[in-house]
Amino acid sequence: MNEGVLGHRFADADLLRRALTHRSAGHENNERLEFLGDALLNLFVAELVYELHPRATEGEMTRLRAALVNGAALAEMARVEELGDRLNLGPGELKSGGFRRDSILADALEAVVAAIYLDAGWHACRDHVRRLFAARVQAGAHTPKDAKTRLQEFLQARNLPLPTYDLVAAHGDDHARVFEVGCAVPTLSIRTSGTASSRRAAEQIAADDALKLAQSRIDHET
Repeated sequence: MNEGVLGHRFADADLLRRALTHRSAGHENNERLEFLGDALLNLFVAELVYELHPRATEGEMTRLRAALVNGAALAEMARVEELGDRLNLGPGELKSGGFRRDSILADALEAVVAAIYLDAGWHACRDHVRRLFAARVQAGAHTPKDAKTRLQEFLQARNLPLPTYDLVAAHGDDHARVFEVGCAVPTLSIRTSGTASSRRAAEQIAADDALKLAQSRIDHET
């Protein structure tokens, strides 16, 4: 199992095996590698954004990086690299189609990045990440703003109070937490909710629904 993955041929096949092993398949899994890979991806992609968009503001760079390394974006990259076909999943996840799930695919990609770093070092890992993301970073100059920012700007442009967010509930074990977050725009009698594996993602879902409702009600009034 030491064939190339993300353009890297592993000297230590066990690192690759662990990177592609979900926690449902046993104690020796990719959770710790995922933690390290997340940090490495954020750093290397931030470096690319800084280099390739010299006129971008801090906010624009932050949004672009977030768009490139969020769960959905990483999962799509994992699909292109066909990581799902190589995942080692437990019987339950295998039966439920875990190899297609965004969160599992994104985690596996992060874990593989960390495994490359441990297998071949900083420079090799950095080179692989830069090759993977360079075209995406270059094309992302006009990445749309996230839902929370768009909702805030929509309300501010109409001199309306900003939305508020609150944690409605959190369920599950620490390693599989699910958050439900509410978004309220009282002046428009809007209350939405979003559910995701992180509070930040849940807020974005709730904000997106709130923005659609706000636009509909403002348009209807005008």
